[in-house]
Amino acid sequence: MGLNDETNQTSPGSARVHASRIGDLLIERGLVTDEQIEQALAYQKEHRPNKLLGRVIVELNFITAEDLIETMAVSAGVPFLRIDPQEIDPNAVSLLPRPFIDKNNILPLSWTDGQLSVAVEDFTNIFLIEDIERLMECDVRIVAATGTNIHDVIESLEDAKEEELAFSDILDDMHGEGEITIIEQQHEDLADLQNAASDSPVIKLVNYIIHGAVRERASDIHIEPDQQLFRVRYRVDGDLYEKTKPPFSMLSAVVSRIKIMAGMDIAERRIPQDGNITVVFDKRSIDLRVSTMPTKFGEKVVIRVIDNKNTKLDLGTLGFPPVMLERIRQLLAEPNGVILVTGPTGSGKSTTLYGSLSEIVNPAVNVSTVEDPIENNLMGVNQFQVNTKAGFTFAGALRALLRQDPDVIMVGEIRDTETAQIATQAALTGHMVLSTLHTNDAPSAVIRLINMGVEPYLVAASLQGVIAQRLIRKICTHCKEQATLTDSMHRTLTQMFGNTLPIETFYKGKGCNRCRNSGYSGRVGIYEMFIPEDDVLEAISVGAPTQELRRLARANGGYTTLREDGVEKVKQGITSIEALLDVVARKNESSQNDQKKDDPDWHTYSRADD
Repeated sequence: MGLNDETNQTSPGSARVHASRIGDLLIERGLVTDEQIEQALAYQKEHRPNKLLGRVIVELNFITAEDLIETMAVSAGVPFLRIDPQEIDPNAVSLLPRPFIDKNNILPLSWTDGQLSVAVEDFTNIFLIEDIERLMECDVRIVAATGTNIHDVIESLEDAKEEELAFSDILDDMHGEGEITIIEQQHEDLADLQNAASDSPVIKLVNYIIHGAVRERASDIHIEPDQQLFRVRYRVDGDLYEKTKPPFSMLSAVVSRIKIMAGMDIAERRIPQDGNITVVFDKRSIDLRVSTMPTKFGEKVVIRVIDNKNTKLDLGTLGFPPVMLERIRQLLAEPNGVILVTGPTGSGKSTTLYGSLSEIVNPAVNVSTVEDPIENNLMGVNQFQVNTKAGFTFAGALRALLRQDPDVIMVGEIRDTETAQIATQAALTGHMVLSTLHTNDAPSAVIRLINMGVEPYLVAASLQGVIAQRLIRKICTHCKEQATLTDSMHRTLTQMFGNTLPIETFYKGKGCNRCRNSGYSGRVGIYEMFIPEDDVLEAISVGAPTQELRRLARANGGYTTLREDGVEKVKQGITSIEALLDVVARKNESSQNDQKKDDPDWHTYSRADD
């Protein structure tokens, strides 16, 4: 955040903003409680002594960065604005040089009666305001906005121009042209497919699809053929939505273009194929994992978008409750043992592992990973890519890695008995091992390891802790409003919690153009942590069932379930009760262990980018 939120500087015509008042200002506006301020001060003193209090409060997810800047702006007498791209005057934007706009992350909004309105994040920066006045030779009206909002609007304005021109070119090239239809009829000829894939409209369309997915933070691109049409859909924040429907005649050429980019066989359309593409967008590298599969009407393509810009590698920004975050850091400081992160595919497990490694890595520690695939490049970490076709499996790589003098080992996933046993032995011989499993909750990871063939007493001797997690949609801050509990929702909550509901005030997103009228923007994790104490370890060693492990952990205190952490985030207005019910069990948690996995109400998963 570029704004110096706790300075004693004064913006033109505004009151002074004192560091000592930041907590009072937030309390006055009802954004935080006295207890949260006390908690933030304690956390700042112990963990973030060099970080400003306002930023610490944001880090703890008590408020958003937008809440902070809006509070400071209102206190300083500066208007605050959530910028809507549709309300920007294009003529005003062009009044300032683009390099100056990009360098200072500012945005001209409108030009009225000889006065220029400009959105600025750091509204206390008098020198920047003077530079704008000097360039324009006119009065300047400053409006406060978040740096992210300004940057996103600038990008959206630029992308809208490029998108309009690109798709216009595509349609112009296609009008009156019969080449693609003819190629479609002759697609058995490999040379025709290659020529079609190299056609300018096809290249533009594929670039348009990929560019749009990256810009809209999509985790996946779906290219789906149907009778006489094909559609392109993006998965954003776990949900699919339709982007465009190009002419069906372009399908074969588009698929061939993607296959060529991914190094796949364009002549083979009868069996599934996999490939990889690396593209450069906005001066950063983005990895695309491509999968094709034949359908009745043509090949379906799914592209997983791995954009490191959207991956947060700081544990403090992932949504962990402060107490849980402190316990995780204590576990990571241990010299040996196994730490597991569990959850379904797409629940953010890899991000948590990368965040954990970023807490550990330093020049005195040998940190190594075995992954399939490597999703992020970490400085100071030795990363090894599994290659099953060459015989370089998780188990084989882990066995070889133990001869490389590691201190900390991250295994992308424990998939089989051999990997589980080697990982356990590595922990028992003095290494810290981090890995993932697919289980519904944290205590179930114990039973999964035992079922994989690890002796119960070895699990008890090596296990340090388990984190279970899901990704839950966040309410859009631009259209957030208080919600009314419906009768149906009340019945569901009564079933889950009994007559005493743990939530009194609910929020939802009304829907706006910033969130595609979904009411949600972005996601945050909800977490459950299982750290076995002595009595739990004894129960593990004798093969106690999951229900007993859960009961003992609850009796020891400090065990918070996914549902309970989700409820806290509903209370804080971060997410909605509907979003919570999308990712946690609706039935009573105490009886989850007795539910059959084929029961459709037993559990609902979030489908999202891992």
